[in-house]
Amino acid sequence: MSKPGKTGIARVIDATRYSKQGLIAAWRHESAFRQECTLALLMLPFAWWLGTTLTERLLLILVLFVVLITELLNSSIEAVVDRVSDEHHSLAGRAKDMGSAAVFFSLMLVVVVWTAVALNRFV
Repeated sequence: MSKPGKTGIARVIDATRYSKQGLIAAWRHESAFRQECTLALLMLPFAWWLGTTLTERLLLILVLFVVLITELLNSSIEAVVDRVSDEHHSLAGRAKDMGSAAVFFSLMLVVVVWTAVALNRFV
C-alpha cells in the first residue's frame, strides 16, 4: 500500500523544501553542525590545493560531507529521543551515544584520509 501524497515533480519540490527546512533547523539549533560546516568551508580550498588529482580532491571533499551528513543524522536522533521523553532511559542514552560515536568515526575518517593524501604528496 503506497502512501498518499504528491508524485513526480511536486514531490521533488516538496522534498527539496523539507531538506532546506532541515538544514536551517540544524544551523539554528545545533552548534556542532555550525562548527563542522565552518570547518568544512575553511578546508574546501585546502582540499583543492592538497589533492594532486581529481580523485584525491573529490575524496578530500567527500569525507567533509560525510561528517555533515553524519552530524545531521545524529542531531535528528537526538531530537526524536528528546521529543519522546525528558527522563533518562538506558535505550535513549544508548541511541544518543551511538549517534555520537558515528560522528566521531566520520571525523576520524577525515583525519585518516587527509593525512594519507598529505603523506602521498609530501613524503
